Amino acid sequence: MAVETILLDDLRSHDGDDSVRNWCSRLEAGAVLYFPQTPVPIPADDLTFLLGRQQTSSSLHKNIAYKPDRDKLSGVDEKSADSAEIVLLREVMRRYSKSIEAFLSHFLAPYQRRWRLDYASFRPLEEKGRDLPVRRRNDLLHTDAFPTRPTRGWRILRFFHNIHPTHTRDWVIGEPFGRVVGAFTPGKLAVPKSESPVVRAGKQLAQATGIAALVPQWKRSPYDEFMMRLHNTMKEDSAFQATCAREEVQFAPGSSWMVYTETVPHAVLGGQYALEQTFLVDPAAMVTRESAPVAILEKMAGTSLT
Repeated sequence: MAVETILLDDLRSHDGDDSVRNWCSRLEAGAVLYFPQTPVPIPADDLTFLLGRQQTSSSLHKNIAYKPDRDKLSGVDEKSADSAEIVLLREVMRRYSKSIEAFLSHFLAPYQRRWRLDYASFRPLEEKGRDLPVRRRNDLLHTDAFPTRPTRGWRILRFFHNIHPTHTRDWVIGEPFGRVVGAFTPGKLAVPKSESPVVRAGKQLAQATGIAALVPQWKRSPYDEFMMRLHNTMKEDSAFQATCAREEVQFAPGSSWMVYTETVPHAVLGGQYALEQTFLVDPAAMVTRESAPVAILEKMAGTSLT
């Protein structure tokens, strides 16, 4: 059985502390919370601007990322793109990022904002039929891990908007994390284990001197290393992709949804024009701490992995 998709079509009927903690608990366990009509509307002028970005120029990459901590964009070649366009795009993405954080500060109140605001992204390309290397394909079931930005057990919460005026955004969702990880360990992936004191000291030295920036593996904890291997192995295992339990979900135009993407196996089969904001959430803030992947993996390993 694939993970649970929870329809939230009238937030007024779900208000109160008990409802909020229930949302958090089910979200943490791997549910997808789906809003058929987004609770965070995009201003009309911002929406018109974003839908006008065709992304055909070499100056505009497949995804545009906004980095709130630095108020910077990546995925845009500022030397060849129009400077006024870049300024406006940064303003639009800044507004979007702030609006999502403001909404979730209330909606996920039990977390008490114990998160780090990560990148926001604008995804203007049609997902169906993209020609990408296996490890970069979005249409293969996977759980998320960041190659160069290890989370050290903090959870990856993502809030999505389908801003296409007429087309759905089509996902496939797999089984909960505990079942998926059990399908790969110990046969295809070794159960994670803690680092030796020598390895740990070497990594700490590399991070202190800045050398770790040159080798992504040196920045990763055992948890991050396992999650990166799981991400790659899931995508590369054609038998798993062909036979695993899955459920197709279509997210309507104007809708939003959020999910812990390091927990829920997912793939994007089709859709164009989406916005997304990522949060790294402290696992100690969870309503149900035992549902976090880091807790599941540390129970398997019998040791700390972060």
